[in-house]
Amino acid sequence: MDTEKLFSIIPIKNIKGVLPKSVTDIAVDSRAVSAGGVFVCIEGFTVDGHSFVQKAVDQGARVIVASKPVAVDLEKVAVVYVKNTDRAIALLAPHFYQYPSKRMTMIGVTGTNGKTSVSNMIHTILQHTGERSAVTGTIGFNLDGTLMETENTTTDVLTTQKMIHQAAEADCSTMTMEVSSHGLVEGRLAGTEFDIAVFTNLTHDHLDFHGTMDNYGHAKGLLFAQLGQDLSQRKFVVLNADEPWSERMEKMTSYPVLSYGIRREADFRARDIVLSPDGTSFKMETPVGDFTVRMNVIGEFNVYNALAATAALFAKGMEMEDIINGLSVIPAAKGRMEKVETDLPLTIYVDYAHSPDAIEKAINAVLPYKKAEQKLIFVIGTGGNRDRKKRPIMAEKASIADYVILTTDDPRDEPYESILSELEAGMAHKRYAAIGDRAEAVKHAVSVADAGDIIIFAGKGHEDFQIVGHEKLPHSDAAIALEEAERKFRKGFIETE
Repeated sequence: MDTEKLFSIIPIKNIKGVLPKSVTDIAVDSRAVSAGGVFVCIEGFTVDGHSFVQKAVDQGARVIVASKPVAVDLEKVAVVYVKNTDRAIALLAPHFYQYPSKRMTMIGVTGTNGKTSVSNMIHTILQHTGERSAVTGTIGFNLDGTLMETENTTTDVLTTQKMIHQAAEADCSTMTMEVSSHGLVEGRLAGTEFDIAVFTNLTHDHLDFHGTMDNYGHAKGLLFAQLGQDLSQRKFVVLNADEPWSERMEKMTSYPVLSYGIRREADFRARDIVLSPDGTSFKMETPVGDFTVRMNVIGEFNVYNALAATAALFAKGMEMEDIINGLSVIPAAKGRMEKVETDLPLTIYVDYAHSPDAIEKAINAVLPYKKAEQKLIFVIGTGGNRDRKKRPIMAEKASIADYVILTTDDPRDEPYESILSELEAGMAHKRYAAIGDRAEAVKHAVSVADAGDIIIFAGKGHEDFQIVGHEKLPHSDAAIALEEAERKFRKGFIETE
C-alpha cells in the first residue's frame, strides 16, 4: 500500500527519516513483521512493543510507529511518532485493509451467554442455503468451513480487520462476530461497520474487569451506540424481550428494533415448547405468520438462541422458510451442552458454562427428562485470578444437581485452595467434593457415577487446554471422562447390570 496514503489517516504525527514509497503489511507483534512492513509499538499489560523495535527491524520492518523515543538507523528505517499507538493502529488497520466490513453484511452478537450458539446458528443457516459465510468468536475463526484458532472472543483490532478482509476476499456475503464487553471497551472493533446488532442477555460475569453490573451493561451497549446515527443506512437491532437490560440497549440506538422472547410479547415469540433428550420443538410466532420449528439441540436456552438467530436473519432479508429449514439441521455448538458420543452406560455433556446464569441453564436443560433413579453429577470450575464475586453464586446454582464437584478451569497463578473455598461458600448441600486438579475432578465424577447417570462438565466446553501458571497445558474433559468410563464400565473394574 502507498505509505503516504496509509499514514494520511493519522492527523497528528511526527515523521523521522524518509518513508518508503510503499509498505507490505502491518504488525503489532515483532515476530509477525514481514519485509517492507510497518511495526506498531503497542504498550500491553506485561509487554511493551517499544522494547522489540530492533527485532522488528531485523525482521524487515521499514516503518516504526511509536509513542516514545526509539533508537533506530533513520537511514534505513522511518519512525512515525504519535500520541497513542493504540489509537494509531485503530485507524491504520481498517484503512490498510480498505474497510472490509463495508463489503458484506456484518452481524454482531453480544451478551453474557449465548453469543457462540447464536453466531454459529446464523452461520450454519446461511451455509445451508448455499451462502458463503464466516463467523468468529470463542471457538475461533470459521471461514466458510475452514476453522482457524483465535486468541480471544473478540480479537485485537488488527487481527479483526485482517479476518474481515479474508472473509471479503473469499466472497463471503455475511460475517457474524461474537462481540465481547472487553473488546468493545478496549476498542478492538474500531473500523468495523455492523449492519445488525444482537443482544442475548446480561448476567453476573467479568466484574473483575468492569467493577459493577452498570459498567458491564454500558460496555455491552457500546455495540448498539456504535451503529451510528446515519438512518439512511439499513441497520437493525435485535433484542431479547424477556431480558430487563434490553430496555437500556434500545435507548442506546436510533435504528429499528426487532424483539424476541418466550414470556413477553415479541416480534419473534416461541410457544408450545416441547423439550426432549434428543431435541426441541416449538411454534414460532413471527411478523409474517406462525411456523413449526424442530431442532436437534436441547434446552430452553437454545429456543432463545434460535429466536435471536431467526430475528437477525429476518433483518438481513432471508425468507422464513429458509430460516426454519436451517434450524432443523443445526448441531449443538461445539462445547455448548454438547453430548459426548459413547455407547457406554453414561450420558455425558460438556459445556462452556462459566457464569451463574449459564450453569442454571445447563442444569435445567437436562432436568425435564432426568429419571428418578438417575443421578445428575455436575462438575463446576472457575478461573484463577478472575471475577471472585461470582464463585459462591456459581456453586449455589450448581447445587441443584444431585452431586457437585468443585474444581478449577484455568487456575493460572491462584492456589487451588482459595478458588475452592470461595466456591464452597455457596454450596447449598453437602453432597459435593472439592478437587483442585481438574483432571482428577473429571475422573472423580466418573468414579461416583452409576450406569445410567448424567454428568455435565461445565466451564471448559470446547477448550482442549488448561492455563496453569503461564502455560497452556493439554486438557480435554471429554477425553479424560471417556477414558475413565471405558476403564470403569468396559473393562470390568466395577460391574454394571
